[in-house]
Amino acid sequence: MKKTFNKGIILMIVSAFLTANGQLFWKFSQTNGKLMNIFIGFLLYGFGALFMIFAFKNGELSVLYPLMCISYIFALINGYVFLGETISIYNLIGILIIILGVTLLGKESKL
Repeated sequence: MKKTFNKGIILMIVSAFLTANGQLFWKFSQTNGKLMNIFIGFLLYGFGALFMIFAFKNGELSVLYPLMCISYIFALINGYVFLGETISIYNLIGILIIILGVTLLGKESKL
């Protein structure tokens, strides 16, 4: 049962990654006006939703859904790497709180 649960966690992290990158492409479309970026964004976001559906088959909703908060971390990294945004100490503290919260929720699992 633990192996199945780990599969759910991995699938949810992939979902968070895909949705964050889909949103990045939507941002690109706003800066360069290319319709293809909107399409790529929807495609990534859609695959993220599919991965989320598959993840829910492999774990508890109350544990897996909060993992979507990891998308904030991916978005912060994307903003820094691709958009030249700065990362403040408050952003780093927020990331630590997200990681702590997700870890604590995961420890509550019955699996």
